[in-house]
Amino acid sequence: MTKTGKDTVVLIGNHYIVIYNFRKELIQSLIRQGYRVVVLLPCTEEAEKIRELGCELVDVPVDRRGMNPLKDGKLFWTYRKILKKIAPSCVLTYTIKPNIYGGFACRLLKIPYVCTVTGLGKGIEGGGIVRSVLFGMYKIALKRVEKVFFQNADNQALFEARNIGRKKYELVRGSGVNLDTYALKPFPKETEPVRFIFVARIARIKGIDVFLEMVESIKKKYPAVEFHMLGFWEEDYKERIMQLHEQGIIQYHGMQSDVVSYLEKCHCLVHPSQSEGMSNSCLEAAATGRAIIASDIPGCRECIDDEVSGYLHKLDDSRDLIEKIEKFIGLPYNEKKRMGENGRKKMEKEFSRKYVVDAYMKEVKNHTKGMERNDGLV
Repeated sequence: MTKTGKDTVVLIGNHYIVIYNFRKELIQSLIRQGYRVVVLLPCTEEAEKIRELGCELVDVPVDRRGMNPLKDGKLFWTYRKILKKIAPSCVLTYTIKPNIYGGFACRLLKIPYVCTVTGLGKGIEGGGIVRSVLFGMYKIALKRVEKVFFQNADNQALFEARNIGRKKYELVRGSGVNLDTYALKPFPKETEPVRFIFVARIARIKGIDVFLEMVESIKKKYPAVEFHMLGFWEEDYKERIMQLHEQGIIQYHGMQSDVVSYLEKCHCLVHPSQSEGMSNSCLEAAATGRAIIASDIPGCRECIDDEVSGYLHKLDDSRDLIEKIEKFIGLPYNEKKRMGENGRKKMEKEFSRKYVVDAYMKEVKNHTKGMERNDGLV
């Protein structure tokens, strides 16, 4: 971590996907405009792709499971030590632990920081004492925050009701979607079997139980229909999923970096998630011209025009999900294709990543030297 005469911007995340997949264009824009960029997150082999963008990478392990203030105290001290050494002009934090413990460190060091609430997580969604503790920690961490970006209005309303984050709020359309990377793809041919795809972490909060229940029911009635799955293991579903894979009920492809090639072969994304900030899976699938069937929750419903670009189903309701799947199967081919095309139009109109990058660049410039720079996406 060498010191330079440049303004330094630090990004803090809990996984390389959070930064590389969804903030790559922001990093490229920052570097192209003359900023020094340092990223703090757990350094895996895949995370090296972030360094290749031209920024510095610092390994900070983050336990993504559970919230234990005593155990996680080490994370706060690590952030504090690194940020004190770097002395950045601005810090951007993403996901719960970086938001809270990174916020604590920035507040103590009097460094301007911008927090992004990418979702509430199981702790807050579950209610009870954990919810109260987390909101209390957020309130302390964000007491001097410069801006809190929210990805849906419902999450913003919860923070506003509790006066968390000084009401310095701005709503962005999730992480946006790169319309070039996720370009409109030719729809599968009419003669091909109907294919659905699930793209998410393998975890209960992503609706995996409802999805698997639906799949087993649909395959009995529509054996030709295919179900594909992409995602890494976060919870212990491996035995059940591999058994279904071996039986030919699903086709599990593991964690894939090239999601587009799998989306291209499918007609519709299924996303029965329980909690989202804004679903990147839905945005990416819609951008490629695929229909979406997703939970009727904040962070999913904004991505879909119900009955136009896909269907919304009741949360944690496998029967309703089955009905929506059957409804899509029964659509004429041209109606399936039109749903996908409508989704692409919606992404172009409302969710281009350029809008999101511009919002962050504007905020960064408020806390840096304001040198003349060449704006825009790379």
